Amino acid sequence: MYENFQRYIDERVALCDAESKLVRSVAVIKKIRKRQYLLQEGDVWKYDAFVSSGCLRTYSINEKGSEHIIGFSIENWWCGDRESLLSGEPSRFNIDAIEDSELVMFTHTNFEMLCREIPAFNQMVNNILNKSFITQQNRINASLSNTAEEKYLNFVKKYPEFALRVPQNMIASYLGITPETLSRIRTQTARNKG
Repeated sequence: MYENFQRYIDERVALCDAESKLVRSVAVIKKIRKRQYLLQEGDVWKYDAFVSSGCLRTYSINEKGSEHIIGFSIENWWCGDRESLLSGEPSRFNIDAIEDSELVMFTHTNFEMLCREIPAFNQMVNNILNKSFITQQNRINASLSNTAEEKYLNFVKKYPEFALRVPQNMIASYLGITPETLSRIRTQTARNKG
Protein backbone atom coordinates (compact mmCIF):
# COMPACT_ATOMS: atom_id res chain seq x y z
CA MET A 1 0.00 0.00 0.00
CA TYR A 2 2.75 2.50 0.89
CA GLU A 3 4.55 1.41 -2.27
CA ASN A 4 1.80 3.07 -4.36
CA PHE A 5 2.43 6.33 -2.55
CA GLN A 6 6.20 5.95 -2.97
CA ARG A 7 5.72 5.45 -6.72
CA TYR A 8 3.49 8.53 -6.82
CA ILE A 9 6.21 10.63 -5.16
CA ASP A 10 8.99 9.15 -7.32
CA GLU A 11 7.09 10.09 -10.50
CA ARG A 12 6.91 13.73 -9.37
CA VAL A 13 10.06 14.53 -7.39
CA ALA A 14 13.48 13.10 -6.60
CA LEU A 15 14.01 12.57 -2.88
CA CYS A 16 17.22 11.33 -1.30
CA ASP A 17 17.06 8.24 0.92
CA ALA A 18 16.96 10.28 4.13
CA GLU A 19 14.04 12.35 2.83
CA SER A 20 12.14 9.25 1.70
CA LYS A 21 12.69 7.67 5.11
CA LEU A 22 11.42 10.81 6.86
CA VAL A 23 8.24 10.77 4.78
CA ARG A 24 7.74 7.05 5.49
CA SER A 25 8.36 7.50 9.23
CA VAL A 26 5.36 9.82 9.69
CA ALA A 27 2.95 8.07 7.29
CA VAL A 28 -0.04 6.25 8.77
CA ILE A 29 -1.70 3.47 6.77
CA LYS A 30 -5.49 3.29 7.05
CA LYS A 31 -7.87 0.75 5.54
CA ILE A 32 -11.58 1.46 5.32
CA ARG A 33 -14.34 -0.83 4.14
CA LYS A 34 -16.99 -0.01 1.58
CA ARG A 35 -19.57 2.40 3.13
CA GLN A 36 -17.28 3.13 6.10
CA TYR A 37 -16.72 6.79 7.00
CA LEU A 38 -13.34 8.44 6.79
CA LEU A 39 -14.88 11.72 8.01
CA GLN A 40 -18.34 12.55 9.36
CA GLU A 41 -20.01 15.94 9.32
CA GLY A 42 -19.35 17.73 12.60
CA ASP A 43 -15.90 16.20 13.13
CA VAL A 44 -12.72 18.21 12.58
CA TRP A 45 -10.53 16.93 9.74
CA LYS A 46 -6.87 16.71 10.82
CA TYR A 47 -5.07 14.86 8.03
CA ASP A 48 -3.62 15.03 4.57
CA ALA A 49 -4.76 11.76 2.99
CA PHE A 50 -3.57 10.02 -0.17
CA VAL A 51 -5.73 7.31 -1.74
CA SER A 52 -3.51 4.30 -2.37
CA SER A 53 -6.38 2.12 -3.58
CA GLY A 54 -10.15 2.29 -3.73
CA CYS A 55 -12.69 5.03 -4.30
CA LEU A 56 -14.21 7.56 -1.89
CA ARG A 57 -16.74 10.36 -2.13
CA THR A 58 -17.02 13.69 -0.34
CA TYR A 59 -20.57 14.94 0.15
CA SER A 60 -22.97 16.98 2.24
CA ILE A 61 -26.56 16.28 3.18
CA ASN A 62 -29.06 19.14 3.05
CA GLU A 63 -31.94 19.76 5.45
CA LYS A 64 -34.26 17.66 3.25
CA GLY A 65 -31.89 14.69 3.45
CA SER A 66 -30.60 14.98 -0.13
CA GLU A 67 -26.95 14.20 -0.79
CA HIS A 68 -24.77 16.63 -2.73
CA ILE A 69 -21.53 15.00 -3.83
CA ILE A 70 -18.74 17.52 -4.27
CA GLY A 71 -16.02 15.09 -5.27
CA PHE A 72 -14.67 11.61 -5.74
CA SER A 73 -11.17 10.37 -4.96
CA ILE A 74 -9.52 7.30 -6.48
CA GLU A 75 -6.00 5.88 -6.61
CA ASN A 76 -3.30 8.55 -6.70
CA TRP A 77 -5.70 11.31 -5.61
CA TRP A 78 -5.85 13.15 -2.32
CA CYS A 79 -8.97 13.52 -0.21
CA GLY A 80 -10.12 15.40 2.85
CA ASP A 81 -11.79 18.62 3.91
CA ARG A 82 -9.30 21.42 3.43
CA GLU A 83 -11.55 24.04 5.03
CA SER A 84 -11.89 22.05 8.26
CA LEU A 85 -8.19 21.16 8.17
CA LEU A 86 -7.03 24.77 7.94
CA SER A 87 -9.70 26.41 10.12
CA GLY A 88 -10.00 23.76 12.83
CA GLU A 89 -13.78 24.09 12.49
CA PRO A 90 -16.12 21.09 12.32
CA SER A 91 -16.57 19.75 8.82
CA ARG A 92 -19.75 20.29 6.82
CA PHE A 93 -18.94 17.17 4.81
CA ASN A 94 -18.89 13.40 5.01
CA ILE A 95 -16.29 11.25 3.31
CA ASP A 96 -17.02 7.56 2.90
CA ALA A 97 -15.74 4.67 0.85
CA ILE A 98 -17.55 3.62 -2.32
CA GLU A 99 -15.15 0.64 -2.48
CA ASP A 100 -12.84 -0.94 0.08
CA SER A 101 -10.03 1.60 0.21
CA GLU A 102 -6.51 2.04 1.55
CA LEU A 103 -5.03 5.42 2.39
CA VAL A 104 -1.67 6.84 3.36
CA MET A 105 -2.37 9.58 5.88
CA PHE A 106 -0.32 12.26 7.60
CA THR A 107 -1.31 14.41 10.53
CA HIS A 108 -1.35 17.98 9.25
CA THR A 109 1.43 18.87 11.70
CA ASN A 110 3.67 16.16 10.22
CA PHE A 111 2.67 17.09 6.66
CA GLU A 112 3.65 20.72 7.29
CA MET A 113 6.95 19.51 8.77
CA LEU A 114 7.64 17.50 5.59
CA CYS A 115 6.92 20.57 3.48
CA ARG A 116 9.34 22.63 5.58
CA GLU A 117 12.10 20.02 5.73
CA ILE A 118 11.91 18.76 2.13
CA PRO A 119 11.71 21.57 -0.48
CA ALA A 120 10.98 19.13 -3.34
CA PHE A 121 8.06 17.66 -1.37
CA ASN A 122 6.76 21.18 -0.72
CA GLN A 123 6.96 21.98 -4.45
CA MET A 124 5.04 18.79 -5.26
CA VAL A 125 2.30 19.78 -2.78
CA ASN A 126 2.09 23.30 -4.25
CA ASN A 127 1.71 21.84 -7.75
CA ILE A 128 -1.10 19.56 -6.51
CA LEU A 129 -2.89 22.47 -4.81
CA ASN A 130 -2.59 24.63 -7.94
CA LYS A 131 -4.02 21.87 -10.16
CA SER A 132 -6.80 21.28 -7.64
CA PHE A 133 -7.70 24.97 -7.62
CA ILE A 134 -7.85 25.08 -11.43
CA THR A 135 -9.99 21.92 -11.50
CA GLN A 136 -12.44 23.45 -9.01
CA GLN A 137 -12.62 26.67 -11.03
CA ASN A 138 -13.37 24.70 -14.19
CA ARG A 139 -16.00 22.62 -12.39
CA ILE A 140 -17.80 25.69 -11.09
CA ASN A 141 -17.76 27.27 -14.54
CA ALA A 142 -19.07 24.07 -16.15
CA SER A 143 -21.84 23.69 -13.57
CA LEU A 144 -23.00 27.25 -14.26
CA SER A 145 -22.58 27.18 -18.04
CA ASN A 146 -23.15 23.67 -19.37
CA THR A 147 -26.33 21.75 -20.08
CA ALA A 148 -26.96 18.51 -18.21
CA GLU A 149 -25.87 16.57 -21.30
CA GLU A 150 -22.64 18.57 -21.65
CA LYS A 151 -21.87 18.04 -17.96
CA TYR A 152 -22.26 14.28 -18.30
CA LEU A 153 -20.31 13.97 -21.57
CA ASN A 154 -17.46 16.10 -20.19
CA PHE A 155 -17.44 14.04 -16.99
CA VAL A 156 -17.21 10.73 -18.87
CA LYS A 157 -14.52 12.11 -21.18
CA LYS A 158 -12.42 13.51 -18.34
CA TYR A 159 -13.01 10.70 -15.82
CA PRO A 160 -13.88 7.53 -17.76
CA GLU A 161 -12.96 5.28 -14.79
CA PHE A 162 -15.68 6.88 -12.64
CA ALA A 163 -18.39 5.94 -15.11
CA LEU A 164 -17.42 2.30 -14.52
CA ARG A 165 -16.83 2.40 -10.75
CA VAL A 166 -19.33 4.87 -9.32
CA PRO A 167 -23.09 4.21 -9.10
CA GLN A 168 -25.14 6.30 -11.52
CA ASN A 169 -27.14 8.00 -8.76
CA MET A 170 -23.85 9.29 -7.28
CA ILE A 171 -22.69 10.59 -10.66
CA ALA A 172 -26.04 12.39 -11.01
CA SER A 173 -25.58 13.96 -7.57
CA TYR A 174 -22.04 15.08 -8.48
CA LEU A 175 -23.30 16.65 -11.71
CA GLY A 176 -26.24 18.34 -9.96
CA ILE A 177 -28.89 16.54 -12.00
CA THR A 178 -31.55 13.98 -11.15
CA PRO A 179 -30.92 10.26 -11.70
CA GLU A 180 -33.82 10.30 -14.18
CA THR A 181 -32.18 13.05 -16.24
CA LEU A 182 -28.90 11.13 -16.22
CA SER A 183 -30.66 7.96 -17.34
CA ARG A 184 -32.33 9.84 -20.20
CA ILE A 185 -29.00 11.39 -21.27
CA ARG A 186 -27.25 8.00 -21.18
CA THR A 187 -30.02 6.40 -23.27
CA GLN A 188 -29.88 9.24 -25.81
CA THR A 189 -26.06 9.09 -25.95
CA ALA A 190 -26.15 5.33 -26.56
CA ARG A 191 -28.72 5.81 -29.36
CA ASN A 192 -26.57 8.50 -31.00
CA LYS A 193 -23.55 6.17 -30.97
CA GLY A 194 -25.60 3.28 -32.39
